[in-house]
Amino acid sequence: MTRAVTGAKGRTDVAGAHRVVVKVGSSSLTTASGGLDADRVDALVDVLAKSRIVGVDRRSSVEGGGGRRAGGGEREIVLVSSGAIAAGLAPLGLRRRPKDLARQQAAASVGQGLLVARYTASFARYGVRVGQVLLTTDDTSRRAHHRNASRTLDKLLAMGALPVVNENDTVATDEIRFGDNDRLAALVAHLVRADLLVLLSDVDGLYDGDPAVPGTARIAEVTGPDDIAHVKIGSTGKAGVGTGGMVTKVEAARIAAAAGIPVVLTTASQAADALAGRDTGTYFHPTGRRSADRLLWLQHASAPRGSLTLDDGAVRAVVEGRKSLLPAGIAAVEGEFIAGDPVELRDTAGRAVARGLVNFDAKELPRLFGRSTRDLARDLGPAYEREVVHRDDLVVLQP
Repeated sequence: MTRAVTGAKGRTDVAGAHRVVVKVGSSSLTTASGGLDADRVDALVDVLAKSRIVGVDRRSSVEGGGGRRAGGGEREIVLVSSGAIAAGLAPLGLRRRPKDLARQQAAASVGQGLLVARYTASFARYGVRVGQVLLTTDDTSRRAHHRNASRTLDKLLAMGALPVVNENDTVATDEIRFGDNDRLAALVAHLVRADLLVLLSDVDGLYDGDPAVPGTARIAEVTGPDDIAHVKIGSTGKAGVGTGGMVTKVEAARIAAAAGIPVVLTTASQAADALAGRDTGTYFHPTGRRSADRLLWLQHASAPRGSLTLDDGAVRAVVEGRKSLLPAGIAAVEGEFIAGDPVELRDTAGRAVARGLVNFDAKELPRLFGRSTRDLARDLGPAYEREVVHRDDLVVLQP
């Protein structure tokens, strides 16, 4: 197969990345029957362990998180690993990944222990301690939970451990699932203020068509959305025992790049080249600026439990003025939710314009419509003199 490659412009920020998030999919860790492949796990661990101790050139290190690091020293790696459900299939006598959530959770319960035990034993060959971190969207879109997750990961890295992150499939419901670990990896990269995200797939990069068809070309770098606007992403990848395909990987790369984090997409067999900054896979240039807030999680990880319809004045205040949503600007409410849940904010035409964490239960809101907080406080008490959605818990969505 001919694989034409456009000229790469250099990946010095890759070779110099100090804090790196690496995501590996189920198909890169398991056998065809669904069990863990010890040789594949060991091969990946060999690459990651060696990459940690190479050190980072101070002159080429990428400074992030407000001058958090001075560069130099041991590279820090966070591993986002799929494979728990796949690892649990064979022990439970399942021939294929189940479609129902209950059996997926059962497989994850068995498989997660096997997965972490395998990583623990493999990294122990290098004297590296592994720490398990299981997340749901609730752990990261809510303010206190987001802060706790960030502190835990930072402390593990500071103590020399290598965090192994996965979605908490054993307890996650449909409403609080990330849905795929590609998106989880992009959001974890933002959470830990990573200098680089590496997505390891079963395809060695993004192609301008189906890689199985002769004449398609690997896209060596993506500087922005326009570079791949012509590519039919759904036809450029595959999914095995996991849930993701090329669509989820490109979306994850877009999320990370928009948060100022460069991304390399390649296969697990080329992980060493990817981490060394060599021309492999597809390199996504950062397209946005780094930020330290959790609103990226709210936008990309939360599943709205309901919606609020805003009048035109409230839409302008929220979208253009970046102000909090007050009861006076709400025209209607849909769904069943409680205080603290994520909700969509819609205009009168039904278009979602923002997303935020609501401060009231759905059943409380109808009696607040169109009223000022001062009136509500006088009639209902001081607890009602507050925003329905505070601007610090609100993210405006792109059209």
